[in-house]
Amino acid sequence: MQPSGWFIMLISVGAVLSLVSFCLFRVLTLPESEMEDLEGPLTIDTGDTSDAD
Repeated sequence: MQPSGWFIMLISVGAVLSLVSFCLFRVLTLPESEMEDLEGPLTIDTGDTSDAD
């Protein structure tokens, strides 16, 4: 492989690894949320089943 091919390959692999590392860091260091603030989809009233005629 030519040196320019190695250069482009190293830059693209480095960019992908950097982006993945950054995203994993952001997701894994999120602050913990309060459990009472979270609701499941079955407890949310969307209003579409109240008059099903």
